[in-house]
Amino acid sequence: MTFNPNSQLDPTSVTDARGGSRMGGGGGLAVGGGGLGIVLVIIYMLLGGDPSILMGGGSGGAGVDVNAPNSSALATCKAGTDANQREDCQIVGYVNSIEKFWQGSFQKSGLTYQHAETVIFSEGVSTGCGDATSATGPFYCPVDKNVYLDLTFFQELQDRFGAKDAPFARAYVVSHEYGHHVQDLLGDLQPGSDSGPASRSVRTELQADCYAGVWAHNAAATGFIQPLTPDQIAAADAAAQAVGDDHIQQSTQGQADPDSFTHGTSEQRVRWFTKGYESGAADDCDTFNAQTL
Repeated sequence: MTFNPNSQLDPTSVTDARGGSRMGGGGGLAVGGGGLGIVLVIIYMLLGGDPSILMGGGSGGAGVDVNAPNSSALATCKAGTDANQREDCQIVGYVNSIEKFWQGSFQKSGLTYQHAETVIFSEGVSTGCGDATSATGPFYCPVDKNVYLDLTFFQELQDRFGAKDAPFARAYVVSHEYGHHVQDLLGDLQPGSDSGPASRSVRTELQADCYAGVWAHNAAATGFIQPLTPDQIAAADAAAQAVGDDHIQQSTQGQADPDSFTHGTSEQRVRWFTKGYESGAADDCDTFNAQTL
């Protein structure tokens, strides 16, 4: 069990766009699909590319209407007991916990946290960064400041890249994407033009991993999550390892090319997540000034 069964969920923080394609423009995904989407979509935008080209649209669309009435499916995600039984309610619970933590963290620093909606979709969706398909993988769009997620990604992560099928592996992915939102709010999600082991792109991703660990350290204090177990942290570590540049390149190309790294190695991603989890302090996640990654 992961969620406090007595916690009260707020399903309005997640928009349900499942049930068919909601894309506003033509064109297909221009990059490799499946688990590779998490490696390619955000980094393309960070490198200064036009996200509408990558994601299939002619221009950034208006995106999903996050103020539209939610589906009856998510509306029934009322309590922690629902999150312990249903995958979509798990996402609601994780988002509630993650945002409660970061709202408090920003407030302590004299800053204002801005809500980021999570949009669950299937097949395709229109976003502020252009159109996306299920092959894109989870991503954060800095244009509309929403997180986009197709739940089938987690099966892909398990089948293709060896991540554990465990609820807290999903928590790692969601909290990593919210790490990008935090970077965006702090002005750290900036375009770069490099790749490689010490590139800004890698530093950006490793900081998001560290922020995910910081939330995990404080998750139980939000009231939504029960105290984490070693098995749950191991599941998060396995998910971080599965999306390391070296692991993905070896799985898809048969070899790793460090000069093309944009997210960091499996070892780095696990280590920075662990650093955030052990510290619990966002100030310890300064990958941009770290001498050793």
